Amino acid sequence: MTNTLLFIGFGILLIMATAILFIIINAYRHIGALEKNVGYQYNLVLKIQSMLKNKSATNAVAEHAEMIYQDLLQNLIPILAALDIMPRNTSEHPLWRTLGGLIDEYAKNPFVMEKLRRAIKLDAEVKRNVSNYMNRADNLLKHLSESEPDGILTKTFINGLLGQSLTFFTQAYQLATTDEGNK
Repeated sequence: MTNTLLFIGFGILLIMATAILFIIINAYRHIGALEKNVGYQYNLVLKIQSMLKNKSATNAVAEHAEMIYQDLLQNLIPILAALDIMPRNTSEHPLWRTLGGLIDEYAKNPFVMEKLRRAIKLDAEVKRNVSNYMNRADNLLKHLSESEPDGILTKTFINGLLGQSLTFFTQAYQLATTDEGNK
């Protein structure tokens, strides 16, 4: 009878040990799955954080865009007045209408470059406004290229009216200042 009780006790202990081993193996599998999911979530949070960081840098430029545009426009108005050029008659932002009017006029009449060169040479106010515009536009493009990882917005500005006007003003400014240096 003692042997029977001993075998029954040993059998119960073996069943309990097997059940505990099964519970431990099952818990280990769940912990492994949790570990994998936490790792995946962590990587996803890092990607979201990186994306938000890039977006916040781009959004900071967008939030300040109106101030930047107004600053550029304040330098353009006296220049276009000196050249007697009117902005485009569209629903665009005033900066883009002004730049569009300048570039459209230059496309129709290349003599506009000569008029600007003379204005820069003869009018210190126009020269100062052209210089300020070029510096501020160049700073805007540099800031965009530094804060935007893929460069799409920067390329858009460079290939658009801002880049065209910057090229136009740079050429006229160089012609005017080269003339001053030769005299």
